[in-house]
Amino acid sequence: MSRFSKIPVKIVDGVKVEVNSGLVKVTGPKGTLERQFPKIVEVEIKEGNLSVSSKEVSKFSDSIKGTVRSHIVNMIKGVTEGWSKKLELIGTGYRAELKGNDLVLTVGFSHTVTINAPVGVKFGIEKNVVVIEGNDKETVGAIAAKIKAVRPPDPYKGKGIRYLGEILKLKPGKQAAKTGGAA
Repeated sequence: MSRFSKIPVKIVDGVKVEVNSGLVKVTGPKGTLERQFPKIVEVEIKEGNLSVSSKEVSKFSDSIKGTVRSHIVNMIKGVTEGWSKKLELIGTGYRAELKGNDLVLTVGFSHTVTINAPVGVKFGIEKNVVVIEGNDKETVGAIAAKIKAVRPPDPYKGKGIRYLGEILKLKPGKQAAKTGGAA
């Protein structure tokens, strides 16, 4: 059994947390997040800290306590610092531009691809890097994955959209395979 869920979550200054029968609402300088947790887990505020406990003893309740605690930590970080992901566009003629709140990608198709920004998410562009910022970790990650899925990296040439700093191992081409790998 994990002991991670027993560690209390410190509520930082400037953050307000409300708990109502499984619904946790966190408000901070970067916005408000709320999430409904299972009734089997109880979240309590004691002396400026949040504690997570289970109402019954079962394998499911033990496994979900740590998950609930992690979600709460991510919510608190999201409303104070925010979350961001960076994607890199690699390829000749690949570019991104903003039209209002939407991201328009030109990545080698005969048409452009438009990604709509959900509520609470902002796009930014620095040369060939797309920056996704928001207060909800799951939404930022899902939008980053959606953008990457538009043109995943090619395993032979490396062209496409990838996370900044992602290492891609390129496969050898047909000629290298014929000659035994020495190209």
